[in-house]
Amino acid sequence: MNLYQFAKGFVYGILKPVYRFEIIGLEHFPKEGGILICANHIDNLDPPVVGITAPRPVHFMAKGELFNVPVLKKLLPGLNAFPVKRGMSDRDALRMAIKLLKEGNVVGLFPEGTRNKTGELGKAFSGAGFFALRGDADVVPCAIIGPYKPFRRLKVIYGKPIDIKPYRERKASSEEVTEIIMGNIAELLKKHK
Repeated sequence: MNLYQFAKGFVYGILKPVYRFEIIGLEHFPKEGGILICANHIDNLDPPVVGITAPRPVHFMAKGELFNVPVLKKLLPGLNAFPVKRGMSDRDALRMAIKLLKEGNVVGLFPEGTRNKTGELGKAFSGAGFFALRGDADVVPCAIIGPYKPFRRLKVIYGKPIDIKPYRERKASSEEVTEIIMGNIAELLKKHK
C-alpha cells in the first residue's frame, strides 16, 4: 500500500462519519485514460473530499509555499500533489498537469480558483478549458453540495464525461470549453440540490 492509498483510507475514515457523504454518479467515471475532474469550490476540504470519493487516484496542484515546509516537502509528492506558483503563469505546473493527463492520469481542478461559500457557481478561469484541450483528456464534471456541517449530508456528484475531442478538432477556445464545463457543473448542482 502506498502513501496515497493509506491517506485516502485514513481521511475517508475520519470524514465519512462526520459529513455522511452521498456519492452519486461513480458509474460515469472512466476506468482508464486521462481525466480532468472539474468541481465547484465551496470549502477548503473540497480537494481531499474529491480525492477520497473519486474511484481513481487524483493529482492536484498545491500552492508552492507548502513545498518549502520540511515535512510537507516529503509528504506532498506521495499524496499526488505538485507545486504551482500562485498569482502568475507557472509554466512548470501547466506542463506537469498536461503531462499527467496525457499519461492517462486523473487531475483535479477547481475552475473558480477560489472558494465560493454561497454554494453558487462563481466566475471560472479559462484554465479548465486550457487543460481539457491540451491534455488530451475527457472532463468529468463534479458538483459538491454542502454545507460542510457535522452530521449533515454532503453530496458529491460525478457527471457523465464531456467528450472534448470535437472541441479540440475545431480548435475551440479555452474560454468556450470552460463555459461548457461550468454549464455541466451548474446542471449537476441544479438537479441534485
